Amino acid sequence: MAENTHVEELEYGNVNISDDVIGIITNIAATEVEGIHGLSGSFAGELVEIFGKKNFTKGVKVVVEDNEVTVDLNVIVDYGVKIPEVAWEVQENVKKAIENMTGLVSKEINVHINGINFKSDKDKE
Repeated sequence: MAENTHVEELEYGNVNISDDVIGIITNIAATEVEGIHGLSGSFAGELVEIFGKKNFTKGVKVVVEDNEVTVDLNVIVDYGVKIPEVAWEVQENVKKAIENMTGLVSKEINVHINGINFKSDKDKE
């Protein structure tokens, strides 16, 4: 995902935003939504986190074409939430964050529900 997106040519040079930066913005905006337990990554990504390296783009795929962003999110929701409402709120929050912070247009925000988190008694305390 380490590609750079050409955003704007300014008087003194160019502004480039890495796809990883858009992925981090997406991750933070998605996990801010109540009902989202976290993002679901690949097996390799999970393995990397076990060894101590935090992966902030876990569960996020970003494609930028002509200053339009398409994002695919793989999320885990908490048990008992209304999934369509939570997914819509994630889409809105991610869209707003990307457009406000990068100036790019959000073409698609695709939310894929990959699991449900069942809270244990320890989590409730």
